[in-house]
Formats: sequence, C-alpha cells, structure tokens
Amino acid sequence: MAKVGIIGGSGLYQIEGLQCVEEVTIIDTPFGPPSDHFMTGVLEGTQVVFLARHGRGHRISPSEINYRANIFEMKKLGVDAIISVSACGSLREKIKPLDFVVPDQFVDRTHQARKSSFFEEGIVAHVSMADPVSPELTRILIECAREAGASVHEKGTYLNMEGPQFSTRAESHLYRSWGMDIIGMTNMIEAKLAREAEIAYATLAAVTDYDCWHTTHEEVSVEVIIEYLRKNVETAKKILQLAIPRVGKLTAFTAQEALKYAIITDRGKIPERKKKELEIIIGKYVK
Repeated sequence: MAKVGIIGGSGLYQIEGLQCVEEVTIIDTPFGPPSDHFMTGVLEGTQVVFLARHGRGHRISPSEINYRANIFEMKKLGVDAIISVSACGSLREKIKPLDFVVPDQFVDRTHQARKSSFFEEGIVAHVSMADPVSPELTRILIECAREAGASVHEKGTYLNMEGPQFSTRAESHLYRSWGMDIIGMTNMIEAKLAREAEIAYATLAAVTDYDCWHTTHEEVSVEVIIEYLRKNVETAKKILQLAIPRVGKLTAFTAQEALKYAIITDRGKIPERKKKELEIIIGKYVK
C-alpha cells in the first residue's frame, strides 16, 4: 500500500481520525530544519504522514518555508504520494469562495530565490514539469470532493505569487488577463521538489476570496480569509478522510520514474558528499 503525505496549509494543522499517532521530531536535514515535527498515524489501514506547512501556530511566512527540508523528510519517511491542502484566491467569477479547485497547472511568480531543487553543487537533473500533478491523485480528489458535497473545479492554473502581501489590484487584473484561475503562495515549489523526489503530488485548493479584482465583492483581508477558512477546513477534512484510504490502495504513480533520464551529470563526476546527501532520492540511479 502507498504511504500518503498530507501537507496542511492555513487552518489545517492536524488530521482527524488518525490512529497509532506518533510525533517524529526532525531537528535537521541536509537542507536545514523542516517546518515542524511530523505526525505519523494510520487511517483505515493507510499509513499517513502529516506536516503543518507553516508550523503549528502558523509562524512561518510562505517565503521563509524550507520547502526542500519538508519534501526531503517526506521522502525519507517513505511517502509515495502527497496531498497538499492550501487556501487560495479566485481569479475567475465562476470559482467562488468556499469552492475547491484541483489544479492541473502552475505558474511560478516567486522572486526571492526560494530553493526549488535538490540538484546543485555538483549534480544536475532536469525533470519534466509539463504535467506537474499526479493524474492518479487528482482523480481521487475530484471524486471525494464531490462525495463530500463540495463544489469542485476539476482543473485550473494556480499562480504562485511571492507574498506574504496580497496582490495589488493591477497585479490581480494582470493575472486574470494571463488566463490564471487561482492564486496562492506555496504550491509551485512543493510540486517541483516532489517531482524531483519521485513523489506523486496534487493540490486540494480551498477558495477563500476573489483576490482584489472583483468590484462587487469585498477586498481580500485576513478577516475574510479566516471566516471562509473555518468553513473550508471542515470540508477539506471530510474530503481527506475519503481520499486517503483510496490513495493508500494505489500501487503505482507516474511520478515514480521522474528521475530515470533526468540526471545528466557524469556519475563519476558527482561529489561523494552529494551522493550520500541525496541517497534516498538518487540511490537507485547512482551506484
């Protein structure tokens, strides 16, 4: 059975219904400390690993999250598939607050040099990101969202802005003109790193607002977001309780061989330190 990782975003700091819960304390990784301790448990026979993206108490800004440490430890803990739960803003009239979106594409508009690759300092790999999410996971998330009674959009493009500030009105209109559907601050980097680690990845995006482009709706604010977050989190928990056991029954994912032809560095030129550091990711390809 697959082991399922859950990365909880704003408002989601635990998974209900887990049994045999244990806290795994990770002090450090080759890339520094992760966002928080990991929680492991079992849900209907499926092993689950949970991490609060911003740390418990929501103390880490989107720009300060150590994405590499988070995904590296998910890999080290044996995770095969990651479901990322995230709050987002809508850039489309038809995508309403309290709706859910399972995006199929991402656009990266971050600019503060977030570390988005494990491959540097003597080793180079170019993974394909043409289709950045797992078709196996997205199918299950869509099915389970419907069963949970949520209004769900089966695809969409997630624009990853820098943050932590919200958009200006000019930016919001610009992103709409580009054909973007939703906007958030975290998921593109996670998707890139999960692909490099050969972990299936998908996003369950909970819509909290219309960003600031919508002239007949109130502007995005923390007060508005928190109000909708509370409602969205309860629905997200129902979706996860349905989805996790189904993902656990999967035996194969398209992401499992993402590195098969991606590492282009001569094996004899890869520093021994990097081979050791990335053993859990590249071990089967670099002897």
